[in-house]
Amino acid sequence: MARKKIVLVIVEGPSDEVALGMALSQVYDKDFIYVHIMHGDITTRRGVSSKNIVAKLGNEVTAYAKSQHYKASDFKQIIHIVDTDGAYIPDDNIMEKENYLDIQYENDGIYTNNKASVMTRNQQKRDNLYRLRSCGIIWTIPYSLYYMSCNLDHVLYDKQNSTDKDKENDAYVFAKKYKGKVESFKEFICKSQFSVTGDYKGSWDYIEKDLNSVNRYTNLCICIENELESRMMS
Repeated sequence: MARKKIVLVIVEGPSDEVALGMALSQVYDKDFIYVHIMHGDITTRRGVSSKNIVAKLGNEVTAYAKSQHYKASDFKQIIHIVDTDGAYIPDDNIMEKENYLDIQYENDGIYTNNKASVMTRNQQKRDNLYRLRSCGIIWTIPYSLYYMSCNLDHVLYDKQNSTDKDKENDAYVFAKKYKGKVESFKEFICKSQFSVTGDYKGSWDYIEKDLNSVNRYTNLCICIENELESRMMS
């Protein structure tokens, strides 16, 4: 019997791990699922650009592996899940409102008290996402990037502007709902109106269009479908 390999799932926050960790472990039941929390969005960190983001993400992966006494050959693949945060919407759909203390995401765009700052953030995020989704390999390990739009809470719970407390509560409810119900989870991710199916590149082309990156879409279904196909072929 072949030795189990590690599927490393990279997410932005603790509530993301709670929501998806158990469900993905059920999908990848022939492998070990380990979730690494980035504690923020690496694509918008200060000092991170398309020239160094692959190396910086690689440093995160190797540091994690070293802390757990793993080597690259122990890993099967890396699945990186990111929020789009409306990064691809036209600048005209970033609306400046002085009374907004935080960024607010709506179906018609982004509302903020600092339009210039959001425009700069979006450009950085677009550049970094393009570099990551094009690289294919991190530390000799197959790597793929999947999105939640406009964020994970939007896709999983249909909420765009959740508080941290809401994120935590909703994550536990979601995890409980799909515990032991892998087929229901697959159907939810892969056969909902928000499921962007087809090929990997095409799914990214889709989220770049118009206001799609602020609306409710995910291409995580492609990740799950690829796993199912590989099992059928093995």
